[in-house]
Amino acid sequence: MNSFEFKNDTLVLHDGLTIKNAEAFLNFVSANLSSIKKKGKFSIDLSNLSTIDSAGVAAIDQVIESLKKSSIETNIINASEKVQNSLTVFSSLELSEKEFEKTRKLGYFEGLGDKGFNFFDNVKYFIYLAADMFYWGVVGIFSKKGQRKGEFVIQSNLIGVGALPIVGLISFLIGFILSLQSAQQLRSFGANIFIVDLIAISMTREMGPLMTAIIIAGRSGSSIASEIATMKISEELDALKTMGLNPIKYVVLPKLYAMTISMPLLTIFADIIGIAGGFLIGITYLKLSPTAFVDRMANVMVLKDIITSIVKSFVFAWLITIVGVFFGLRAKGGAGGVGRSTTASVVTAIFMVIVADSILGLLFY
Repeated sequence: MNSFEFKNDTLVLHDGLTIKNAEAFLNFVSANLSSIKKKGKFSIDLSNLSTIDSAGVAAIDQVIESLKKSSIETNIINASEKVQNSLTVFSSLELSEKEFEKTRKLGYFEGLGDKGFNFFDNVKYFIYLAADMFYWGVVGIFSKKGQRKGEFVIQSNLIGVGALPIVGLISFLIGFILSLQSAQQLRSFGANIFIVDLIAISMTREMGPLMTAIIIAGRSGSSIASEIATMKISEELDALKTMGLNPIKYVVLPKLYAMTISMPLLTIFADIIGIAGGFLIGITYLKLSPTAFVDRMANVMVLKDIITSIVKSFVFAWLITIVGVFFGLRAKGGAGGVGRSTTASVVTAIFMVIVADSILGLLFY
């Protein structure tokens, strides 16, 4: 049997496409180019292709680009996972997943089972990763071997200092709007002073740590996921292992420590700025004196409120970091995989932060 044959508008490849027969493949397509142009579309069936090297991928790229100039749509169908990975790695073209069409679709129960298997596999990997990060996080405090010098300070600036403006602005607006919406109702009952209770407790117990975590998940969590995903796809993490370095200690620990230190400080900052927004409404719209506002806040707030805020910030910091690292390490599929991992990281981190906030709320209250 020849290595290449036409079946209707489909070119079927057999055995292998390597440097030995890449030229023959191009000549075969060129000889049948006139009939391909008449059909207006073209598919390359790789179901029977067992091996392919970089020269074979380059030959397929050349055929796709040549036909594209003639406005002929070309699809690659039935590529095995091994062949598809080779195409993704060696291809000079931006091949989307749609170009790897498969004629056979999974049945309902097959798809359900596959999703269930992937879910439990991801849960197991997440637990192992969390345990690994916790272990090295504790060990790394006492042993700096294998860690990048000065990286903790760099990450602290990126995660903590860099987030101050946006956290401050959002927190002030949250406190301002929350007070403004409540002020009318309180004033109608002559309960102006209770605006202090509302804003002080809501900012310290809920809004401060929650809004800070959501902002950091979108800002720094996405950065962690995209950086590690890029390192995974470009095989930099494998290079670190080859050099005898643990990627968790070398890449992840500085981010984990920086997040652990920065989140409580940012949360306290958010609490103060949010209360300042309520303070502005209290002394302008509700005509409270600054002294009355401060005295009432000192009587209302208790140590438990501040501890609650800080404990939540620690939990959220670890969740955001673990989720970002998890999706970064699970990334695959080139540049598109980095984008998908980053998006999934932000969505999952925000979801887990809200769930954790609900659980901690039940435990504390």
